Amino acid sequence: MSDIVLSSAVRENLLSLKNTASLMSTTQNRLATGLKVNTALDNPNSYFTAAGLNDRAKDLNNLLDNMGQAVQTIKAADNGITSITKLVESAKAIANQALQTQSEYERKVYAERYNDLLSQIETLARDASYKGKNLLAGAGNDLTVIFNEDSTSNLKIKPVDFTDTTLENGLALYDLATGSGATSSFSLAAGKTTLDLTGLQASSDLTDLADWANGDVVTITDGTTSKTFTVGSGPGQIRTVQDYVNAINSLGGLKASFDEGTDQITVVSGMASGLSLSISKDAAGGGNATNGGIGTGTTVLTTTAMTANATLTSSGGYQVGDVLRIVDGNGYEAAALEISETTTVDDLVKLINGVKGLKAGFSAGTISLIGDISFNLKSNNNDFNVGDLATTDGTVKLTAVDSDFKDDTDIERTLQAINAALATLRSTASSFGTMLSTVEIRQKFTGQLINTLEVGAGALTIADMNQEGANMLALQTRQQLSSTALSLANQAEQSVLSLFG
Repeated sequence: MSDIVLSSAVRENLLSLKNTASLMSTTQNRLATGLKVNTALDNPNSYFTAAGLNDRAKDLNNLLDNMGQAVQTIKAADNGITSITKLVESAKAIANQALQTQSEYERKVYAERYNDLLSQIETLARDASYKGKNLLAGAGNDLTVIFNEDSTSNLKIKPVDFTDTTLENGLALYDLATGSGATSSFSLAAGKTTLDLTGLQASSDLTDLADWANGDVVTITDGTTSKTFTVGSGPGQIRTVQDYVNAINSLGGLKASFDEGTDQITVVSGMASGLSLSISKDAAGGGNATNGGIGTGTTVLTTTAMTANATLTSSGGYQVGDVLRIVDGNGYEAAALEISETTTVDDLVKLINGVKGLKAGFSAGTISLIGDISFNLKSNNNDFNVGDLATTDGTVKLTAVDSDFKDDTDIERTLQAINAALATLRSTASSFGTMLSTVEIRQKFTGQLINTLEVGAGALTIADMNQEGANMLALQTRQQLSSTALSLANQAEQSVLSLFG
């Protein structure tokens, strides 16, 4: 090849074509890749500077992803706090509703609902996790958000623990005692007898009877307790038939009336089933011993169990116009029944069963009671539920264990705890809100910084496509001109050959 000699014009044109081809290759590469600096050979300073900027942008982009996940974790906690706050506000509404009623049973129900809400709060707090991190579940859930490549800029978020409402450093809300029920029973029995006082009227003196004298003593006994009445005109003594009737009526569990048509005192007992009362008069004043009337011996009055269809007034513990009241431990009257001539045992059982929190069953003359709360069944008639002569108060009592909502002071104490819990929730929400805002601001800043870094790196390495396109057109034109020039140079040499033609 060294023997081939090219003219200087041809060599110059060939060299120009090679340079143009090289430039076209470079331009084509830039157009294809969009970069003016593809390797360190292109421009070491720009290449390594851009690489450093891009590497930092990649590192920050990874941190940006972590920031985004942290934002979602905080939002999950914030959503949980918002929902827990609504539940606590519902608990407050329940406590206020309990305060508006005096019904102990309704307050017990409200206490149970309150406890249910506390359980829901704990469950909700446990569910407020995001990718295994729960800022409402206490220890082990600390969240650290890193903002720069060397971790020197970060935000540490401490969790709270709402999964146990009783924690003092949490909500400090405790389950309420809902109390426990009680049982009781009372019997319904009736018995009747008569005392003959022949020839007397209600206003007649008892001493008008041949066997009766001042100083004689009438005794009524149930075998354990005895009550006595002395015939006479002194204080506390019985002189007339009406005095005698009134004296018997003064004894609990007995009612007496005098019929001037039959000249008889009718005595009705409401004492315990099977209990026998003995009525007699002695001869201490000079009269003759009688059965409490004009007969000899002793009058015995025995009670038997009443049936469901029996009228209450057939018992000595009830009379027309009596009012039976069912009152709870707060003094709230849950029900009342006025006794009429047709009121039956079954009516009383139905009344009791109509009271919320109280159930009754009747069998063999006994009403059995089961109460969720404390109840008293009482009457304005002192004869009600008097089982013997020693009984002075026949009130039927069910004494249950109280709920923590029984008294106003208990409810008010709970309301104070709820208000403190709401303050804690609002403070926690504010704290998480501030941290969320901080992370979001840093997230936005990091995104902007990444863009700045990438733009800066691009400014060093990205080709100007308009310019490179123009360069390509210019190079193509130059190549065509160089080819034409080379052709002309060759033609010049061929023209020399024509001299040897």
